Amino acid sequence: MEPMQTILIILIVLSAAATLFVLVKGVIGMAQGKDVTGMRSQDLMRKRVMFQALAIIFVVLLLLLASGNGA
Repeated sequence: MEPMQTILIILIVLSAAATLFVLVKGVIGMAQGKDVTGMRSQDLMRKRVMFQALAIIFVVLLLLLASGNGA
């Protein structure tokens, strides 16, 4: 396995873990019912979507690299 593939796999795992962390944090926050305005929930949702997008980008880069079509 090439070093770049290893780095991408690590980045995928980290971004997936960050997504899970933010998701759990948001679910716990909703269960507690402290966020009356919903601003914190919206902020957490934006972060979750960002981490998911990063994970998808890293997966696509890894697939491109593995198929030999990458630069």
